[in-house]
Amino acid sequence: MAAATAGASAPDSIEALKRLKAAENEWEARLTSAQRDTDATLERLRTEAAAAVKEAQMAADQERVARVVASRTATEAEAQGIVADGEKAAEQALHGEGRRPADKKDAILAIVLGAFGKE
Repeated sequence: MAAATAGASAPDSIEALKRLKAAENEWEARLTSAQRDTDATLERLRTEAAAAVKEAQMAADQERVARVVASRTATEAEAQGIVADGEKAAEQALHGEGRRPADKKDAILAIVLGAFGKE
């Protein structure tokens, strides 16, 4: 009887194995598809990230150049102001019109002593 039972279940076992193999093939196809999708998404994200980094670097370089130009312009304006102040002070010193009272000492003494010298 054992041989008859084993013989009767053999066709069911073959059908079960066929269904199992079909399920394995289906899941393998799904896994392969999911892996391809994941790889494509990963590559797209890497490309987008590289483009974003490159864009950020270009923006940072442009900002740096703009700040350097603005700083250079401000520095040149300040330097010109300092030179102009120096030239003005030199011109005033040449004519005895310095900023400090000590710079006017000779002119004041000439006026005060000039009155004594004429008498």
